[in-house]
Amino acid sequence: MKIKKGDNVIITAGKDKGKTGKVTQVFPGLAKVVVEGLNTRYKNMRPKKQGEKGQKIEFSAPLDSSNVMLIDGRTGHATRIGAKVLESGEKIRIAQKSKEVI
Repeated sequence: MKIKKGDNVIITAGKDKGKTGKVTQVFPGLAKVVVEGLNTRYKNMRPKKQGEKGQKIEFSAPLDSSNVMLIDGRTGHATRIGAKVLESGEKIRIAQKSKEVI
């Protein structure tokens, strides 16, 4: 998977289409990512002790990685991600639009 934790991405499909955020979690086996503050869901929690009230917890649910694109640091637009091997043998990610190292 080409999206990594800490990347700034834009949502390309779904209810949050066009919004941007930072990737907080990556699930490579499921091909899903969690974007901070987007794709929010609510979970109703039961009270644990008698007399205590239940809670409504808000959290960011995972998105499919095919529905997000990396934001190019130079241009600020969505870009595809490519890979390049340096002479030292190190593999790096590059933005396809600006050919800049990510």
